[in-house]
Amino acid sequence: MSMSTALNNALGGLTAASRGAAVVSGNIANALTPGYARRSLELATSPISGNGVRVVGVTRHQNPVLMANLRTADAELAANSATSDFHNRFEKLVGTADDAASLASRLAKFESSLTTAASLPESVERLDQAARSARDLAAKLNSASEGLRQMRSDADRTIGKQVQTLNTTLKDIEALNARIPSIRNSGGDIGALLDQRQELISQVNDLVPVNVVERENDRVSLYADGGLILLEGQAVEFSFSTTGETKPHMTIGNGLLSGLEANGQPVRTSGSSAQIRGGALMAQFEIRDELAVEAQTNLDIVARDLIERYETAGLDPTATATDPGLFTDEGNRFDPTAPAGLASRIGLNTVVNPDADGDSWKLRTGLGAAAPGEPGDAAQIKAFRAALTNARPVSGAVFGTGDMRAAEITEALLSKAGTNAHTAYERRVFAASAQLEMEKLVAEQGVDSDAELQRMMQIEKVYAANARIISVVDELMDTLLRL
Repeated sequence: MSMSTALNNALGGLTAASRGAAVVSGNIANALTPGYARRSLELATSPISGNGVRVVGVTRHQNPVLMANLRTADAELAANSATSDFHNRFEKLVGTADDAASLASRLAKFESSLTTAASLPESVERLDQAARSARDLAAKLNSASEGLRQMRSDADRTIGKQVQTLNTTLKDIEALNARIPSIRNSGGDIGALLDQRQELISQVNDLVPVNVVERENDRVSLYADGGLILLEGQAVEFSFSTTGETKPHMTIGNGLLSGLEANGQPVRTSGSSAQIRGGALMAQFEIRDELAVEAQTNLDIVARDLIERYETAGLDPTATATDPGLFTDEGNRFDPTAPAGLASRIGLNTVVNPDADGDSWKLRTGLGAAAPGEPGDAAQIKAFRAALTNARPVSGAVFGTGDMRAAEITEALLSKAGTNAHTAYERRVFAASAQLEMEKLVAEQGVDSDAELQRMMQIEKVYAANARIISVVDELMDTLLRL
């Protein structure tokens, strides 16, 4: 081997070692950077010397199958987290069995106060307490319905924010798709841009689960799991009108709530045929259009049962067929044609509310009585109490079939809310575990700091060996020049 050949080989080795050190140091520095994929230096035989080395390029390592599975796990966790939060918040609104402020506890307190008042019907304090317990029971339904309305409004606003994020992120991916080929063709390193695009795809995936299809010139196309095109050359433009403050009767069907559109075309957001199946965005639509509606229906059934129990013919001889009972729909009798949200409107009849210029003694004499009547007569109070304990049909079959007492209905509501919350939490835990395992698998394919440090030590030895060759060649040249 000639000295010039040895020098060229050593110079090529130094160049390769320098590039290799830069690649390894970049791997170590970005070991915890989201979206970063491990790089390695690709080498080949130099065409000049025939046995030297040259740098071909930098290879970016990523397992597409593992990444697809990780995206699936990420989307499932995002969806299950949203629904779990909803069920947990609704359970807190209605209360649990051991909660003194739960709906069931408020009903039990009202029933107990009627029993106490019946034992001493002439006691104004006991009658006032019974009326206030009834008022608190209605107020609990009001507050639960209002909390549910707020959750539904939050979901509507969250959809608006997520749609904006989705549009912006898809546009960014479209821009990177156009930028990456031009940089590669100019000889630049596109690794950082690929990492950035990968991170953006992950952000889209959390909202709408995506399938990534590789295209020529390092471009990608994105499709939702439900088949909707998200990016094919150009990004799709989603549109959604935020309502802000929703009401129980508002739905997509009656046009009072906005649906999702893609390039001006309606997008299915629910059911097995949903075009954006899974992910955080569909979860928010599910909360707004299904879960919250179902929960409101359950609350309205409890409210309707209370109102109808005290509108039973013959329960109060002093009331006419058109008079409201002890509980009212904003002062009126129950109207089956009234819009949804009865739980938000139920209230104590003001004629017996001592805090609204009413007379609690009408619990003893009847709501339509003009005078206090016989102070020791507890028959009407007992009748009002019996109205709670009598089993009667329940509208719909949400809580089962057959006749039920008032307490059984509220207990069924609490049980259903608790079961839903527990089931949703278990799904969330399972999704979190699956997502964590997938992250570990992807991490194993990523940067191993120990292995990278070992490579750095090898590169240092290679660099030292090539530097030594150059030093020897330099000494030989000096020797020849001195001859």
